[in-house]
Amino acid sequence: MTTIILVRKNNEVVVAGDGQVSMGNTVVKRTASKVRKIEKRDVVAGFAGSTADALTLFERLEGKLEKHAGNLSRAAVELAKDWRTDKYLRRLEALMAVGDKNNSYIISGTGDVLEPEGDVVGIGSGGNYALAAGKVLIEGKMSAEEVAKKAIKIAADICVFTNENVKIEKI
Repeated sequence: MTTIILVRKNNEVVVAGDGQVSMGNTVVKRTASKVRKIEKRDVVAGFAGSTADALTLFERLEGKLEKHAGNLSRAAVELAKDWRTDKYLRRLEALMAVGDKNNSYIISGTGDVLEPEGDVVGIGSGGNYALAAGKVLIEGKMSAEEVAKKAIKIAADICVFTNENVKIEKI
């Protein structure tokens, strides 16, 4: 349970996530980081779902990016194929929102690699709230980072599995 938003505006790509880790109805941690940056490849990613599963998938994505010379489209498809067909990976429960300078994707364990329309992507328990807020906020004068932060804060007001401890990565 988490909220992740990816925003692209004015040649900036930002992924933001809240810091809450919940186990059932209990808050276990308030300051987790669910967003990562792959420095060598100018890719940012955010994860919703099981933390250990998400970290495993991040490592796999990094490996696919290395194998395919930083081509995010190819790496995302190859990761989704592995995720769907590999007996071990199939058990992982997470969603990923990933982006580089040209593309944004949602990658799921069912083999989906979705390229959402527009410049805002939201996933997780509060993802739809953040997505709706982001779509409205992006029309104003705010930067991509400001839009992402504000959208997470709005989602935190609505979703009990989201808090206002926002972590940001950008390219």
